[in-house]
Parts: sequence; C-alpha cells; structure tokens
Amino acid sequence: MVAELTEQGLRKQAEKGELQGIYLLYGEEKYLLSKGAARVMEKTGGEMSDFNLQKLDGSSVTVEQIAAAVEALPLLASQKCVAVSDFNVETRPAAEVEKLVSLLGQVPDTTVLLLFFPTLEVDGKRSAKWKRFIQSVQAAGTSVYFPRKTPAELEKLLVSAAEKRRCTLSRSDAKYMVEQCGTDLRTLYHELEKICAFVGEGTVSRQQLEQVLTKNLEAAVFQLAKDLMAGAYEKAYNTLDRLLAQDEDPIFILAALSTVYVDLYRVRVLMQSGRPVAEAAKYFDYKGKEFRLRSAERDSNRFSDRVLRDSLDAIMQTDLALKSTRANSRFLLEELIARLLLLAEKEGKDHDPDSGSDFGRRQIR
Repeated sequence: MVAELTEQGLRKQAEKGELQGIYLLYGEEKYLLSKGAARVMEKTGGEMSDFNLQKLDGSSVTVEQIAAAVEALPLLASQKCVAVSDFNVETRPAAEVEKLVSLLGQVPDTTVLLLFFPTLEVDGKRSAKWKRFIQSVQAAGTSVYFPRKTPAELEKLLVSAAEKRRCTLSRSDAKYMVEQCGTDLRTLYHELEKICAFVGEGTVSRQQLEQVLTKNLEAAVFQLAKDLMAGAYEKAYNTLDRLLAQDEDPIFILAALSTVYVDLYRVRVLMQSGRPVAEAAKYFDYKGKEFRLRSAERDSNRFSDRVLRDSLDAIMQTDLALKSTRANSRFLLEELIARLLLLAEKEGKDHDPDSGSDFGRRQIR
C-alpha cells in the first residue's frame, strides 16, 4: 500500500509523538523540507535525543554504514533516528541501491530511518530510478512531498509569519514582496525578518518595504525592462548601475532581461493565434511565475511585431558579444540599453494603438 503524507500530516505526527518507521522527504520547497527533517530528528530519541540521532552524509556513506546505524539500539530510549541526506540513487551503482531497498524492509521498530533531500533534486516523474525508489519507500514506509509553493500560498505564509512577529503585513504588500524578492521561501523569510526588525511592531508600509527589501536580480531586471519600455532613460541606467555595483554577472543580467522580451513575444504569438495567454505555461516553465505572463499581456500592445523582433535581435547580438569578445561588459550593456530605448522611442512616435502597428490593426477574438 502506498503511504503518502502531507507536510501538515508529518507535523501532526511529530507533535503527537507518533513518528515510526521510514520517512522519505523530497520536493522543490527545500526550506520547508529541511524544517520537516529537523522536526523528525528533534522528536525522536526522547530526552536522550542528542545521543540517539545519527546524521549520515548520503554523498559518501555506504549502505553497510546505514545498515549498522539502523540496527544499533537506542540509548535509554525506545527510539532513535538515523538521518541520511542526499543519497543519490541516480549516480549510485544499481547493486548498492538494491541493498538500500532491501534494508527498508528490515528497519527495526526502535529506529526511525529518515531519508531526506535538502539540496538534491528528486525527479520521480522523469527518472525511472527515482520513481522505483520512491515506490519502494512508500511500500515500506512513508513519503512526504514538498511542492513548490504558489505565489498565493507564499503570500499567506508571509502574512501569517508577520503576525507571529507582531507585525501587520497586508496581502497586497506580501504579493509585492514575492514579486520583488522571488519565490524562494528561505529568502522571503529572511527579508521578512529584516522588515519586522525595522518596523518593530505594527503595520508594515510600502515605503518601509522599499527602504529595506533587497530585490533579487529577476525583480530588478524586470523593473529595468519596464523603464526601457516606458522610455525612462535615467531610471534604466540607474538600475543598471546598481546591478553592476552589486557585482551581478553581466551575462545573468542580460539573461534576465531577455526573458521579459521573450515573454512579450510568446504572449504576442498566442494572442495573434486566438489562444489563451495562460497556455504558455503548458510548454514553458512558468510555474510560480504566472505573473510574468499577466504582465506581458498588459504590455503586449506597447510594441509592434517588428520592434519586438528588433529588440530580441539586439539582445542576441549583445549576448554573443559578451560571450565571444573581450569588449567591456558595462559598455556592451549600456549600448544595448541605448538601442532598446531608441527602439521604444521610435515605436512611441510611430505607434497608434488603434491603427499604427501591424498588431494594433488586428481584431483579436
């Protein structure tokens, strides 16, 4: 029988002292996964938990060492925990993986065997090895999958975490934090700690968020693209200066900038074909980043097809220059911004939303 448990179910078992057998913790949300693993380790072993916890590094440990730890009796307690992190079944010899699978059926009642993956990606859908391993664990014990949180779920978590720190964070400001700092929960909680320490107690304002938040590269470049589209010369160059002053890699800056223009082009193609914009998520990785599609949809009428293609061509030429020449990277990025601004300015002069571009003349139904 397949045994699967949710994050909340694991927490309840730990709080009630009902942890037993084998647990496999895996998934994309590494922060909550690590918290769950820590909870399992903390709640096993009773008052002597420090002596009844064995942590084993899965990148170097042998199955024989895992077996020896599993079979050892706990010290002055009814239970002990053996925690194995990042045991990679993809790279281990098949015979060694089979030994571990056989061990799963021999774990004594006195041991909780925790297999968790705080850094390693476990792909149970595409990898046959991982799929078989997960099924083997589920047949002998319990698996807990930690999926990537959606932006809406992250917003709720931030609002709740702020309340625990005696701060009031509005849902709209929580959304702003996600948009500016990204979807990594560890980073978001770190930023929340900063803002709550800054505020002390009370309501968090948008102005305070602007003062304290450290925007991630994607958010900063997203704003840079917005400034370029609006023809805001000074803001665009100031943002680039700030990114370079933070020692952001010019290639990463360009890659993030290109995603904005690629989003616009993908949305444009879907709209022209009469298909819903959300369909892009079927073919490209927009999970947790759906706001990019919504933003591209809002901005889709700013440029004609020709200007979009010219902008993408300029980005591609700069990318080639960054990777194949010794030219100054700052100069190349500044030159690109100038070209994109000129394209936006020309479009602003030539483009009439009602009839001035080839896209504006179409009736999208």
